[in-house]
Amino acid sequence: MASKEQKFQPQSQETQPGKEHVMEPPPQSISPHYNPSNKLRGKVALVTGGDSGIGRAVCLSFAKEGATVAFTYVKGQEEKDKDHTLQMLMDAKTEDAKDPMAIAADIGFDENCKKVVDLVVTEYGHIDVLVNNAAEQHMANSLQEITQERLERVFRTNIFSQFFLVRHALKHMKEGSSIINSTSVNAYSGNPQTLDYTATKGAIVAFTRALSLQLASKGIRVNAVAPGPVWTPLQPASMPAEMMQNLGSDVPMKRAAQPAEIAPCYVFLASLQDSSYFTGQVLHPNGGLIVNA
Repeated sequence: MASKEQKFQPQSQETQPGKEHVMEPPPQSISPHYNPSNKLRGKVALVTGGDSGIGRAVCLSFAKEGATVAFTYVKGQEEKDKDHTLQMLMDAKTEDAKDPMAIAADIGFDENCKKVVDLVVTEYGHIDVLVNNAAEQHMANSLQEITQERLERVFRTNIFSQFFLVRHALKHMKEGSSIINSTSVNAYSGNPQTLDYTATKGAIVAFTRALSLQLASKGIRVNAVAPGPVWTPLQPASMPAEMMQNLGSDVPMKRAAQPAEIAPCYVFLASLQDSSYFTGQVLHPNGGLIVNA
């Protein structure tokens, strides 16, 4: 998978969040060569947007590493993907991990984020790893196309949720815990067609850096991952069908990543044994783009 050029079939989806089960080919959530080593044994992880895409791949990798996994999804729109992910997690979980849990929630609002955290803590007792991954993206050719309603919606989903979830989860996290935020290469390179989405991803970078300084004395690490183009439901749900054929062709490796190629970054940052001296940092699995960050 090093740098072989690839083309996807033209395809699009009418609504967000996107649906993984209708994508062709289906995204790869785990590499057949993945070799788990109990890096997260005994840990409890909460992943937002874990029903598909990068979120699903992260959940699956965490489960294989021994973690008990809870994830959020959008009720009524992601049921099939949610059920598929739950089954994958049941099949992947280790013997001493508890059963996975899926939580329907609109995490753009504080009270919903509190409910999510409360459900996880009631079921599992604590939270060791929080992955703020859920996001939405829309395309626009000009600033005039972005309405106040849309701007608020994108910011609520992409960055407000991170503030809210961290605030409530911190009450149940201890020294050695890890917070991992999903940002994007767009925060560094810019993308004029996804102006509001790109702005939220820049905010996530700044949030990650500032929060890491605030929590360093507590022994809680805060880092982020900034993927380049990845074959996830977000792409056909937010872009014209013809753009799918060349997804990722503008990066040096000439292709988009599979979610399975991104998830190990989250495993690394979640694992205290691997990344105990990492905080306030951003990992850049982006196909070779130089972002100087």
